[in-house]
Amino acid sequence: MAKKSDITTKGLERATHRALYYSMGLLPEDLEKPIIGVVNAQNETMPGHRHLDIIARAVKEGIIAAGGTPIEFPTIGICDGIAQGNYGMHYPLASRELIADSVECMMNGHSFDAMVMIPDCDKITPGMIIAAARLDVPTIICSGGVMATGCMDGEKVGYTDLMEASGLVQRGIKTNEWLSELEQRALPGCGACNLLGTANSMNFLTEALGLCLPGATLPAMSGMKLAVAKRTGMQIMELWKKGITAKQILNEKAVHNALVVDMAIGGSSNTMLHFAAICNEAGIPFSFDEVERIAAITPHLVKLKPSGPHYPADFDNAGGVTALMARLKEYGLIEDNLTVTGKTVYENIEGHVVKDEDVIRTKETAYSLTGGLKILYGNLATEGAVCKKAGVVPEMLKHTGPARVFDQEEPAVKAIYNGEIKPGDVVVIRYEGPKGGPGMREMLTPTSAIIGMGLGSSVALITDGRFSGATRGAAIGHVSPEAAEGGLIAFVKDGDSISIDIEAGVVTLNVPEEEIEKRKIGWEPHKPPVKPGSYLDRYSKMVSSAMSGAVFKRNW
Repeated sequence: MAKKSDITTKGLERATHRALYYSMGLLPEDLEKPIIGVVNAQNETMPGHRHLDIIARAVKEGIIAAGGTPIEFPTIGICDGIAQGNYGMHYPLASRELIADSVECMMNGHSFDAMVMIPDCDKITPGMIIAAARLDVPTIICSGGVMATGCMDGEKVGYTDLMEASGLVQRGIKTNEWLSELEQRALPGCGACNLLGTANSMNFLTEALGLCLPGATLPAMSGMKLAVAKRTGMQIMELWKKGITAKQILNEKAVHNALVVDMAIGGSSNTMLHFAAICNEAGIPFSFDEVERIAAITPHLVKLKPSGPHYPADFDNAGGVTALMARLKEYGLIEDNLTVTGKTVYENIEGHVVKDEDVIRTKETAYSLTGGLKILYGNLATEGAVCKKAGVVPEMLKHTGPARVFDQEEPAVKAIYNGEIKPGDVVVIRYEGPKGGPGMREMLTPTSAIIGMGLGSSVALITDGRFSGATRGAAIGHVSPEAAEGGLIAFVKDGDSISIDIEAGVVTLNVPEEEIEKRKIGWEPHKPPVKPGSYLDRYSKMVSSAMSGAVFKRNW
């Protein structure tokens, strides 16, 4: 493959360019080699990224060993957990576009030949995949790995236990001292948090896409993860030599495989946002009708926390994504396609077997014969909404109840903890969409409050915001059109009857049309809490709906 970096290193007129590289300790012979961008999202804001400098070092060692010159540069990464439940949560989804843009700026600004991208947490992985699709150079993603499972009083614990602990203390079931010990034991070290949140969902699905070497489920602080990182550095040189670019791998077959795996594991509802955005960037057709078709034929074989009893480490011990895909291939659900290994999917998964039949089940023992995510429509969501069906208890798959309406998250959380929400209610949180939030905040805090207050089997929540992969319960998000765009959710009132049928994929406001039309008279949207001219202000003006991936509109 021709060296794009020659633009900056060859010719008499590039003396200053070469001198700049030499000033940083590079040798003339280093500039004769392909220059590989190592995009490292390492920072000290979250456990998933705290250790990525170690991963990056191993990647660079691999690049050097295989005859390349690595040049490392950073991108941002926000911790959804720390941003959770406060103003900071306006930023994580919005940061996805900044991440993609920053990679584009650095790669094109310096004319690098290929890249290895190192993420681990929620919006960083999809942001980097979007950048891979946009730049279409040889690319491999190497995530930071999975956090170990915590232990307290001889029992496994993790992030899920923390989410619901506040409600247990509030109800007097547990003490503050118990909570303090749990806080220190549930998350024992670096890595993507120990549940099937958006971070692990997207990292596992990156392997299903074929954009990383097998091993997305490996422990963050293991020698095996470092070995994969080093091999990643070596393999990027092979992709460059063979001229294999990102979009030769990221195609319709890759997306099909990833959606099948997503349904089989019951991944985060946020994956729907990210796949829509990735396909938009890559020019790949994407429709929720196709998502529903795949969901209808894919058995739900894996249930990780918070939806089930197992942890990500258990999934890895059972064989991980590779073994799961081998099983799904047996059912005729996986398509063959090129991957970053230089081999096809079928070659990668050949000979891999499930090592724990309880963690990765069969069709005969599946949790469900349909996938773990569900798309809903109805007068409340004419463009669609998303529910993580895998996390809904059977008695809440169908529910009708009175609406309890809140403009934004904070008053809803206060009402839940104050005991104002009663069994049978349908909590409606609006003006939290991509435009109205802005930034489409996660409603993990209110859903965790509902579970912690003992209402998980009797109360539903509907929002134009989104959910963490950590959410469980009858939670319906991504409602589109959102309230800020004049969607019907903007005109719901306290006491209105709302019906939900998750299996049928329907969410309905049971109010006569003539009454709705009266409510629309003189309506003005809630003003988003942003400073004029800020990034969030610009984002709110440019962003599209959740069901189109919350990408920037291209007609502005």
